Amino acid sequence: MFGRNTDDPHEPPAGPDAPAGGDSPGAPLPPWRVPPHPCASWPDNGAGIRETLDRVGDKWSVLVIGILAAGPLRFGALRDQVPGISQRMLTLTLRHLERDGLLTRTVYPAVPPRVEYELTPLGQGLRETFYAFVRWATDHNDEIEAARRGYDAR
Repeated sequence: MFGRNTDDPHEPPAGPDAPAGGDSPGAPLPPWRVPPHPCASWPDNGAGIRETLDRVGDKWSVLVIGILAAGPLRFGALRDQVPGISQRMLTLTLRHLERDGLLTRTVYPAVPPRVEYELTPLGQGLRETFYAFVRWATDHNDEIEAARRGYDAR
């Protein structure tokens, strides 16, 4: 009020409810002293980054990128290696990954047409991250299943 940015999370609250100060070491910071989350500085409130994370983080994209990390594949071979994916979902996933610059689609002149999909250098950059994520999921699958059973039993 009166020129002061009351929406600033780094400004201490004013008035009778304001903390007296003198935070003890190890105590949680009051909300007005918590540093901003990295997402707070994203352009357009993070809409573009959320869209990218949504795209590369969906289960089909993770599997497709992980499989294509071994090298280029034709559509049928890729479909055979992605368990449970429909032809339509694989087509949509490949289109989205191509649009985002994570893979290339190469059509070879043949009858019938031969099409191969291959990760771009940008897509290859996700390989280690995805492998780490899949390793973590594999290593902790039993714990996660036990937690789910415990939750569902409540």
